[in-house]
Amino acid sequence: MYRIFIVEDDVKIGTILKKNMEKYGFEAVCVSQFRDMMPELEVYEPHLILLDINLPYFDGYYWCRQIRTRWNMPIIFLSARDGEMDQVMAIENGGDDYITKPIQLDLLMAKIKSLIRRVYGEYAAMTGPVSTVRGMHEGRLDAQGLLLHLGRNEIEWLGEKVELTKNERLLAESFMQHAGQIVSRELLLEALWDDVQFVDDNTLTVNVTRLRKKLELLGLPKAIETVRGQGYKLNLDEE
Repeated sequence: MYRIFIVEDDVKIGTILKKNMEKYGFEAVCVSQFRDMMPELEVYEPHLILLDINLPYFDGYYWCRQIRTRWNMPIIFLSARDGEMDQVMAIENGGDDYITKPIQLDLLMAKIKSLIRRVYGEYAAMTGPVSTVRGMHEGRLDAQGLLLHLGRNEIEWLGEKVELTKNERLLAESFMQHAGQIVSRELLLEALWDDVQFVDDNTLTVNVTRLRKKLELLGLPKAIETVRGQGYKLNLDEE
C-alpha cells in the first residue's frame, strides 16, 4: 500500500484529503509538527507528499527544499495561489506538480495515480523488458557515453556524476532515448505528466533549464539544443 504524507494546516482540508486517499486504497497521514516535520517524514517514509504552501513557521517552498536534500519522492504542491510565478517557484524548489484550491479531488487523484505509476508502478523506468528501451543495460541508459543510472537518479559523464530530481531524470531519459533526434515539447510534457492539458508550458522550460545546469556541471554546457518551434535535441557529437 502506497503511503501519502499530507502537509496541510487546515484541519478540515487535511481530514478530507486523508479520507479521500484512504477511499482509493492509499495509506495517509497528516503532519502533526509544523515546526519540524522531518522526523515524522523519516519515520513514515511516504511514497508521495501533498504539500501546502502557506504553513506555520516555514512555507512549503522551504520544506520542499529541505526534503529534496534527502529524498526524491514525488511532491505535489497545494495552494490557493493561482499565479503563474507561484507555479514556477514550486517547480524550481523541487516540486513535481501543482494543484490550486479549491481542490478538485478527481484531478488530484488522477495526478497522484499518475506519479505513483511513473515512479513505482507499471510506468517506472525499471519495469518492462530491458531490451525494449534504446541504450538501456541493467537499469542504465547509455547515449554516446552519457550514462543515466535509473535506479539512483544519477547522470554520469567521463566518471563525473550528479544527482537528478525525478523530473530531471524523466526528461534526461526522454532525451537519451531519442539522442540526436528532435524531441517535441508535447512528448516531454507527457513524460512528466499524463495529461498535457493540466500543465503550464512554462514548467517544462524550467525543468529543461534545471537539467541543462546539471549537464553543465558535468562539462556538457551545450548538450541540449533548443530547436525553435519544434522542441529540443540532445546533441553529444560536438561535446
